[in-house]
Parts: sequence; structure tokens; C-alpha cells
Amino acid sequence: MRRLGIDERRARLGVRHRLATSARASTPLDAARSVVALHSTDPASVFLAVCARTPPASPGAIECALYDERSLIRMLGMRRTMFVVPRELAPVVQASCTRAIATVQRRRYTQLLVEGGVGDGTWLSDVEESTARALTARGYATGAQLSADEPRLRTQLLVAEGKAYAARQNITTWVLFMLAADGRIIRGRPRGSWTSSQYEWCPAETWLPDGLGELAAEDARAELVRRWLAAFGPGTAADLRWWTGWTAAQVKQALTAIGPAEVDLDGAIGFVLPDDLEPVGRPEPWVALLPALDPTAMGWTERSWYLGSHAPALFDRSGNVGPTVWSDGRIVGGWAQRANGEVVFRLLEDIGGESAAAVETAAQRMTKWIGTVRVTPRFRTPLERELTA
Repeated sequence: MRRLGIDERRARLGVRHRLATSARASTPLDAARSVVALHSTDPASVFLAVCARTPPASPGAIECALYDERSLIRMLGMRRTMFVVPRELAPVVQASCTRAIATVQRRRYTQLLVEGGVGDGTWLSDVEESTARALTARGYATGAQLSADEPRLRTQLLVAEGKAYAARQNITTWVLFMLAADGRIIRGRPRGSWTSSQYEWCPAETWLPDGLGELAAEDARAELVRRWLAAFGPGTAADLRWWTGWTAAQVKQALTAIGPAEVDLDGAIGFVLPDDLEPVGRPEPWVALLPALDPTAMGWTERSWYLGSHAPALFDRSGNVGPTVWSDGRIVGGWAQRANGEVVFRLLEDIGGESAAAVETAAQRMTKWIGTVRVTPRFRTPLERELTA
């Protein structure tokens, strides 16, 4: 069994994730493909992740890919998390992840409606159909606009009754969630800057005339694993199970379908694609400032080979990573944007004077690139809070 050590894994990360200077992507689409998909729970992460992997692309160029060319699609995917995915991958994500999420969520919403005395699954489906018709008539609309057309969207229910976090919620977001998870509507351009999450919605056929197709779940899972191994391999079955949110049996079935090669990860069994056993040459020294929830930092569940002992400073209690500083395939610190717009950083280990100077230059470039926009991660981490205090 071929051994793939930490140095080679870090070299692969720098080259394949387009973080080494000589490996930069030419377009936002290429940047997204290099990591399979971009995390989009925090809208700013999409833009900053592309910025780190391109010459860099301007916010306007990234918006063009998202909303004009529509080569990138924002959708619910792995681990019930929002992603921006290459257009050709959207049917794979829909069949391998989103479809199952929709089934579970519909069951939950129906139960809450019945318990609240509002209606049942038939009632929910009727509201969905009415909302879809209203959106088709408008072309593009926000949830608030659609609730004016379909008053039942303003129906309120008490959720988590008896708990400290109990609250009354209207069902607008529930219905839009279900329509999106079923592949019937898509999140369009947000209202506001590129950090905004108040999206307009549009019918799916507006952006995807052929729809999301009807791939078999087993085939879609195999294709998603193939893509993950091409970008993140080597990785373990545990890494895959965490990244996808699937069961162990589903991961095993997908691995069996593609027949990967086994490799030795210093005592653990890892997988790569069958034709991916050749060494990857180490790139020139590089540094990068990656955003909160960047797909590289969140790509594996076993992170010691690139994270070291820095997790307490850079991750929140739920396992969400904050903004990180990288050097030659490992995390060496964190960064943040202060209220005056300045990007500041703190190194958590000695990386030498030349690399430290490169990080300083990268922070200055980031300050200029972000400009007048203010970026505050949705999930605050200890070091990010300290840097902005």
C-alpha cells in the first residue's frame, strides 16, 4: 500500500485547491470546481474563497458568474448546508443529498402543522403550489413579496414550546425551503451588497431550462465521491461520511462503485482515485487568507495534518471554522476585518520572516479588495473576536 505522508498531502492541497500562486484558477467557476463546491452559509465566504484562488477575481466578476452567466448555482447540499456549486454538478448534489433532505424536512414541517392545528401535508402542498404560481407570475420575488400574494405564508406557529429558545415563526421560510429543496425554485441575486443573504427567488426553469434531472441516488453519490477524491484525496471513509452527511453504508456503496485505490495515511486507510497514485510536486512557498467556512478548512473531519493544535482559537463550539491564515498547506493563524476596514491577522506559530512578510502583504491586498464592505463571519470564533475587539 502506497504511503501518502503529510508533506505530500499539503502539496496536493496547495496545488489542487488553487492556493499556490502558480496554481491559481482563471475563473470563479474553475475556483469552485477545484474544491467541488463553495460553502455559502455565509454569503461573503463565496466571494472571499474565490478571491483566494484567482488572480484575484473582482466581486463583480464573481457576481457575473452567479447571476448573469449562471455557471454557479446556490443550493442546499451536503450536511444540509448551503453551497454554491458548478452548474453541471447541481443535478448530482440534488440527487445525492438534497432530495433526501427534502423528504425528512417535509415530514417535520407536516408534523408541526398538524400539532399546531393549522393543516396537514395536503394543506402544505397546496400552499406550495400557490406560492410557485405567484413566483412564476412575478418572475423574481422575495419572501415578503410572495407572502403578499399568498397570505397563508404568514401563518405563524409556536416552535420549541417550553424551551428557552421557543419562538413564533411564520411558514414563509418553510415553504420556500421545500420548493427549493424539491428543485422547483432557485435563489437569485441578493438585495444589497455581496455580503447580503436576502435573496430574490425565481422559478428553476428560468436558470435551468432542463431542470435538475432525475439521477438515481446511487449513481449521484458515486459521482460526488469521485469529485471529492479528485479534489480532496487522499481521505478516509470517515472524512467522506462527515463531508457528505451520508450514512456509513451509503459511503461504502459509493466507494465500491468507483473502486478507489487504498493508501496508507500514517496508519489510517485512505482512498484516492485509481489513477491518482503518482507524487505531486511541492509548489513554491505560498500563503493565503481563507474566509470563515472555507471549503479547504472544512474538507476533512480529521484535520491534525493541516490544523495542528490551533482548533480552540479558530473554530467555534459547533465546529465552524473562522477566517484562517495558511502557509504551505497548513493553518498558521487567523485574520479578521476591523470596523475601519483594515484586515489584521495573528500568527499562531513561527513561519519565518519571509513568509510572515508575505502574510502582511496578503492582508494589505485583502483590505484593498474588500474595500468599503464590512465582513463579519456569521459564526464568530475566539481569535476573530479578539482581533476585532
